[in-house]
Amino acid sequence: MQLASIHLYTNDLAATAAFYSQKLQLAVTQQSSTCISFQAGTSTLVFEQSDAIVHPVYHFAFNIPHNQLSEAIDWLQQMTDLVPVADDNRIAHFELWHADAVYFYDNNGNLLEFIARHDLLNDAPELHIECISEIGIVTEDVPVHAAHLLQQQIPVFAKQPRSDQFTALGDDYGLLIIVAAGRNWFPTRTPAKHFPGSVIVHHEGMLYTFGL
Repeated sequence: MQLASIHLYTNDLAATAAFYSQKLQLAVTQQSSTCISFQAGTSTLVFEQSDAIVHPVYHFAFNIPHNQLSEAIDWLQQMTDLVPVADDNRIAHFELWHADAVYFYDNNGNLLEFIARHDLLNDAPELHIECISEIGIVTEDVPVHAAHLLQQQIPVFAKQPRSDQFTALGDDYGLLIIVAAGRNWFPTRTPAKHFPGSVIVHHEGMLYTFGL
């Protein structure tokens, strides 16, 4: 499954444009006075200016080559602070997922993640973003929300057991992370809150659009 694009909101479009184009070095594909789109590997990242939505905060992740995590850490630390996972450790090890990840914030306070998924065997000689691989969806009822997406033929992630607080749908290439409102975003103490947005999913030859 692929996350073709995610559409999010920001209270500061100019600062967001600067962060993603200058710091993360994503190419701008479209830009207007109210909206900007970036190319993130095979995915598109869209931010829209909104003054009505107060301080929207999201969590999303980027896949990187599984052999480039150390390079990603070195690169990120030149421009921002990494979010600690435990004490002074900055790397999250996901044994069930066979993956390692690091976390950082953008200018909006969105929790971003670079994740190296070792089962993809996507070695590369240099660090680059392959795609947007996760988007968090916050809901009051995880099982009900997951059941709705399952009806759309989006599968449960085989590496993660379902629960009433957290369910992942998709695969290593793209995941919808459904979390309960109020559950802290790992590895922070920030409770997840629902903010509007959307994601376009490409799965088995079909495109699906879901609200966040």
